[in-house]
Amino acid sequence: MTDYQLIVVGGGPAGLAAAIAAWEEGLTKILVVERDRDLGGILNQCIHNGFGLHHFGEELTGPEYAGRFVQKLAETGVSVLTDAMVLEVTPEKQVRLVSREMGYQELTAQAVVLAMGCRERTRGAIGTPGTRPAGVFTAGAAQRYVNIEGQMPGKRVVILGSGDIGLIMARRMTLEGAKVLACVELMPYSGGLTRNIVQCLQDYDIPLYLSHTITEIRGKNRLSGVTVAQVGPDRAPIPGTEQDFACDTLLLSVGLVPENELTRAAGIPIDPHTNGAVVYENRETECPGIFACGNVLQVHDLVDYVTAESELAGRAAAAYLAGGCPADDEPYIAVDAGAAIGYTVPQRIRPGKIDKSAELFFRVRAPMKKSRILVTSGGVQLAAYPRERLAPGEMERIQLPKSLLQKAMGSITVSAEEVAE
Repeated sequence: MTDYQLIVVGGGPAGLAAAIAAWEEGLTKILVVERDRDLGGILNQCIHNGFGLHHFGEELTGPEYAGRFVQKLAETGVSVLTDAMVLEVTPEKQVRLVSREMGYQELTAQAVVLAMGCRERTRGAIGTPGTRPAGVFTAGAAQRYVNIEGQMPGKRVVILGSGDIGLIMARRMTLEGAKVLACVELMPYSGGLTRNIVQCLQDYDIPLYLSHTITEIRGKNRLSGVTVAQVGPDRAPIPGTEQDFACDTLLLSVGLVPENELTRAAGIPIDPHTNGAVVYENRETECPGIFACGNVLQVHDLVDYVTAESELAGRAAAAYLAGGCPADDEPYIAVDAGAAIGYTVPQRIRPGKIDKSAELFFRVRAPMKKSRILVTSGGVQLAAYPRERLAPGEMERIQLPKSLLQKAMGSITVSAEEVAE
């Protein structure tokens, strides 16, 4: 078969949830394309627990969470092609790919869901000076070595960045017998979930150096040490604050980047703040019939949120094929990120498409104590949502009732501010 109702690019948690939701909505000709040998995506190497509390109401490991969706997919008639690389998705919804099993193929679909996930930023992306010895890994690469390949990257470890993968690998390396000397974070706050800071660093007495960075990497064949220095408000190293760590391994947890090469090549506009596609409330991009969900759209902190968003995209793709999507010229409300807000998803909301409310995801730029989230339009406050605390490492979400959106004057702005205790 070369003609499908829906092709889902990516077989991780986002792609699986989207395909299953579309099948449940009545689509019968669905193909999931995955570049790895197995379905499940990054969850296959995340052997720690903490997944599924929102979606399943219980704690699961990553492979357990993925396994439930793989099993559910197997109970449908959805076709799967693994070990296959998608080379191009065109605005006309042609999908060009190559695989060991089938060679080069050009497939056509009536709708496409982009669910390619994200990748890690590397040393080259942050420009850390020094030599280029062995022993420098991204945290995710080290996680795969330890949890899937059964190999230890090193014995004395320094971690740059305090994202969730880096925090989790601090604990994992410790449990496998390595000595984690420090976790070094450029910002004055951690980029990971609070629970991971407690469970992965504090529980194992691993020091967290905030407002610090690595200024030099040393070693000829193998990493022999790094220099850490404090940074000022301008994030530049402060002379005289340097300290050296003798180590054989450096793990980089310095951010994730949505895998949007296919999206850009299709001519779909990208939000410079999320590095994901600009989408409507149902996760449809500006290219009709092409949807985006999961970490290719915005970097999530919980896989449960990935699942919920991807199910929305899968159902929307089915509605698109049933003729249920609004016309391209239907008016929409632009959603803007205001004071203290880093980004919003979706960036556009069509009130005519909403039944009762639209869910809005966003992150703040810096930690805040007791706060409130404000929704305004034309300088008029439409709603306020109280919060006890806000943190950049934790995704926030609010419900925007249809009645509120109907009061908006072409656009709304979401902002956050601290309030007096």
